[in-house]
Amino acid sequence: MGPGPRNAYNGGLLVPKKIPSLKWLRWFALPFALLAGLAVVGAALAGFVVLLAYPNLPSIEVLTAYQPKVPLRVYTADGALIGEFGEERRAVVRIDAVPEIMKQAILAAEDERFYRHQGVDYVGVIRAAYSNLLAGGKRQGASTITMQVARNFFLSSEKTLTRKAYEALLAFKIEAGLTKDEILEIYINQIYLGQRAYGFAAAAQIYFGRALADVSVAEAAMLAGLPKAPSSFNPVVNPRRAKQRQLYVLRRMRELGYITDEQYQMAQAQPLVVRRDFDDFSVHGEYVAEMVRQVLYDRYPDEVYTSGLRVYTTITKRDQEAAYEALRRGVLDYERRHGYRGPESYVQLPEKASDEALEDVLHEFPDYDDIRAAVVLQASSKEVRAYLRGGETIAVKGEGLRFAAHALDAKAPPNRRVRRGAVIRVHQQGRGTWEIIQVPEVEAALVALDPITGAVRALVGGFDFSRNKYNHVTQAWRQPGSSFKPFIYSAALEKGFTVATVVNDAPVVVEAEQTGGQVWEPKNYEDTYEGPMRLRTALARSKNMVSIRVLQSIGPQYAQDFIKRFGFDAARHPPYLTMALGAGSVSPWQMARAYAVFANGGYLVDPYLVERIVDDRGNLLAQAQPARAGDESLRVIDIRNAFIMNSLLHDVVRYGTGARANALGRGDLSGKTGTTNDYVDAWFAGYQPTLVSIAWIGFDQPKKLGRHETGARAALPIWMGYMGEALKGVPEMGADPPEGVVTVKIDPATGLQAPENSETGQPEYFYRENIPPPSDALPPVPNEGMRLIDRVRNQLF
Repeated sequence: MGPGPRNAYNGGLLVPKKIPSLKWLRWFALPFALLAGLAVVGAALAGFVVLLAYPNLPSIEVLTAYQPKVPLRVYTADGALIGEFGEERRAVVRIDAVPEIMKQAILAAEDERFYRHQGVDYVGVIRAAYSNLLAGGKRQGASTITMQVARNFFLSSEKTLTRKAYEALLAFKIEAGLTKDEILEIYINQIYLGQRAYGFAAAAQIYFGRALADVSVAEAAMLAGLPKAPSSFNPVVNPRRAKQRQLYVLRRMRELGYITDEQYQMAQAQPLVVRRDFDDFSVHGEYVAEMVRQVLYDRYPDEVYTSGLRVYTTITKRDQEAAYEALRRGVLDYERRHGYRGPESYVQLPEKASDEALEDVLHEFPDYDDIRAAVVLQASSKEVRAYLRGGETIAVKGEGLRFAAHALDAKAPPNRRVRRGAVIRVHQQGRGTWEIIQVPEVEAALVALDPITGAVRALVGGFDFSRNKYNHVTQAWRQPGSSFKPFIYSAALEKGFTVATVVNDAPVVVEAEQTGGQVWEPKNYEDTYEGPMRLRTALARSKNMVSIRVLQSIGPQYAQDFIKRFGFDAARHPPYLTMALGAGSVSPWQMARAYAVFANGGYLVDPYLVERIVDDRGNLLAQAQPARAGDESLRVIDIRNAFIMNSLLHDVVRYGTGARANALGRGDLSGKTGTTNDYVDAWFAGYQPTLVSIAWIGFDQPKKLGRHETGARAALPIWMGYMGEALKGVPEMGADPPEGVVTVKIDPATGLQAPENSETGQPEYFYRENIPPPSDALPPVPNEGMRLIDRVRNQLF
């Protein structure tokens, strides 16, 4: 064989190349073939599993007929929210009511390809798998919004391949049955976002105190970051991590073109004011809301907290605000009169206490609305510096220190001294002006209603619902004291007494058989006695001895039967002479109903609180249909009795124990003070023709309020504070004597008709058949003597 071809690299000879062996391919081809076969078999098995599993997937009817759990909500008559009850705080919104920026933030955070995939985002799965591989196993999720909906409604949150497979299958099924917007609407309303908030509308209100339509770019990004981990990214619990998550969402929004660079920069820099007080109610009506909740639970026990019932009460926002403010002001004024008890507690503060440490201290001392808990950082007789929840440091000085002045003295007892580390209470009086105050131990109640219909206009059952949920309006049974006397006087009018009847205001000793216990020696207020006087004067001045003698005359048993007409429980008012001074038991609710009888002309109406109930779509479920004064079937006392009693109670305000109410500048107010033995309970029960109001103050565990803490001093200011606001713009009203009531001039000393030419005669109202005889028709009676004139129904003791 001749020489081969030449080239420069082999001395001019061209050597042919050796063909490599292909045997090695057999070693690789076999595994690939096996893998391909396994893939085909796996795909076949997966398809078979899908064919078996898909028909057994749960029906998505729960989604197509989506009914979210919506809490019970309670409103005032004019639409102000005062209560919400349910495990889930939710406000349902339609997809077209969700602002575009909120949708974009959600998509950027959770599922940017939502409108392009069919339930499972394969691109997202591959990206997540690649990221997890690079991160060394760190888990990055690939769940779409549709898959999250499937999980929330049908599956558990366990992290298994089986659950993930079912989640994907359900996502396909959901996508086949619902539009993208329907799926997104369900997600927006259903997802849990922390702080008991379900859905973005509720979260916007809870975290930022605004409607979803009003959220900013920065707020939308913060909200959109919550679904991934509501507890970890909660801006209340973990503001630092929440901020990090918000910045991530903002960055994704910019990358996806949802916001401009300028919007991105502004949103990054915008400080977010996150609410820590989740009370969404514009007016304090907690006691009312709880009463409504109990009524609704009895009526709809299975659906009361989830079906979105809305209850509109008879309460008005204006009246309720006035009642709440008046009661708290009256209670705090009482506290100021009785001295500072000292700080609530003491803590040992390091020299430089961090805000976090101070917040931990205050965690144990909740605020009671505007009665704020504070930790003293520095204290002297001229200034106290204190830390408030939320990071604010305040300075209390001048008049703000007066209440606690003795506790700032260096010689004050250690357990009462205001010093560094003391936990105190402060109250803001004006812009930047604070005072040291204390949480009251005393309680109070106020209820007001329309005397014509019984509609309750305001109800405050205690100083602070979060501190004491006991409703003193409906649950507290207390002695009414002198505020019960009008019912004894009303009974006496039916027995033939007149307002001009003269009764002796002198000490009396009552035997044991007339008290149901032991010998009783009652006294007047301040132990003063004025001798014979007319009933009108006696009631105005709240004379105990006169009331006792009147009850003794008409008979306790008769009086016990008579007071039932006003809605009182006879069993709570034993038929003894002590009834004359209000020794039985009443509630403020009962007293409001009873005093309405005098205000409306003699009718007993039932107080009611619920005006109407509607379902979550606004369909009417129930409507109040109250019986009104004027329906003669409701009459319990003669119209003449009601008119004359009204005139008596008007004089209590005009010149009697309730004269302080004249400061309101109205001539149509009537009422009666009430002070029980040893100043344990203080009342003022009064009304204007369109509004009845009852104020009470006392301790839960009955004890003395303090000397001179009468109804006029402790309770009347609360009543005035409320009525002064509630009656603004209401014209004064008078009443003409009804048929059967006549006006006759009387001698104020004897209660008899004055001579025609008398210059000292005073006009007085009488039943036509009970007009007293002329004074000159009777034989003279010594001035110092006691007079008894039964025949003409003028009874003198």
